[in-house]
Amino acid sequence: MSTSERLIESTRELLWERGYVGTSPKAILERSGAGQGSMYHHFKGKPDLALAAIRRTAEEMRATAASVLDGPGTPYERIEAYLRRERDVLRGCPVGRLTMDPDVIASAELRAPVEETLHWLRGRIAALVDEGREQGQFDPALDGAEIAAAVVATVQGGYVLARASGSPAAFDAGVRGLLSLLAPRTP
Repeated sequence: MSTSERLIESTRELLWERGYVGTSPKAILERSGAGQGSMYHHFKGKPDLALAAIRRTAEEMRATAASVLDGPGTPYERIEAYLRRERDVLRGCPVGRLTMDPDVIASAELRAPVEETLHWLRGRIAALVDEGREQGQFDPALDGAEIAAAVVATVQGGYVLARASGSPAAFDAGVRGLLSLLAPRTP
């Protein structure tokens, strides 16, 4: 792995663990094993490196979600697969946690990849709900955008509840509850 890649990956991990303020250039260099001048050789500074790391995290989240949401099955089965996919629930969402970081939210540039990713995710889920409605699988009165917001809120809120309790049970309960509400209509 190149030095710039090690710096990006180390920054991604540290942002997830410590947030922006807690991710010092010194910690990045120690984690990456890069020399002192390396960060400034490859990046303009901490904000530039953090932006590269946040973009990478956002891209990875979109790819992971797309692999399930664009996979085989009915719209309900794909939403179910997204909700039940393997996650490190107690660690939280690497993108969602950035929304709790005041320094990320205060910076339009750092916030943009987070906002774009969550917008993309809601749009992709809304399209699945609309597809399921057209196929008669979901109640025609369901609003795709509202259901997508509920799905994303359930996942992000599930992370918070699981972390607060120290157990993935709260996350799992939220997923089961949402899936029971979304269960396909029977003729």
